[in-house]
Amino acid sequence: MKITADALLFDNDGTLLSSMESVYRCWTRWAQEYGITAEEFAAVELHGRPAAEIAADLLPAEKVAEAVARIEELEVEDVPNGGTHVLPGTKELLASLPEGRWAVVTSATRRLAEARLAAVGIEPPLLIAADDIVRGKPDPEPFLLAAGKLGVDPARCVVFEDAPAGLTAGHAGGMTTVALATTHEAHELIADVVVKDLSAVTALVTEAGVEITARA
Repeated sequence: MKITADALLFDNDGTLLSSMESVYRCWTRWAQEYGITAEEFAAVELHGRPAAEIAADLLPAEKVAEAVARIEELEVEDVPNGGTHVLPGTKELLASLPEGRWAVVTSATRRLAEARLAAVGIEPPLLIAADDIVRGKPDPEPFLLAAGKLGVDPARCVVFEDAPAGLTAGHAGGMTTVALATTHEAHELIADVVVKDLSAVTALVTEAGVEITARA
């Protein structure tokens, strides 16, 4: 499949990099600290959602702010312990893109996202994090904010996501979506095209924009 776009918007965890080992290590400890049972924890979708929304699903409202600060602390401190690595095709694809044509749009806080990106040597020209928005994915606000800051029509953006919540956000923003089957099975992902990871995607800058080839 070939798509011509003006900007590429990438989710971070599960798309550019994986920190799943660290995520589960930290969230398991967090759940234990807050007395959340394994059954309660298993019933909540972790991936692709802001920590504040996850905490709100599990805890009384008066505890959410403190709990969000705690999980950020645990995750940032855990970055040097390993469990964060770049996913196939990421470095090659990003190296082919000029500055101003791409951004990272993540449900993590800026502090945490920057720590994980730095751990794998990625410096995005624009980062939209949980701190920057009111409504997280599946609301389109994060992607629309990125498009606005890049000065690009949302209809000319391509969203790269591994989580259903992020794909829903991309669709709601009127953007083309490319799903990566890195954390979910392909049949769980509703997108314009589904690929195994970014090694199946190439980009070529032309006068018409960025020509993206995605091999399903």
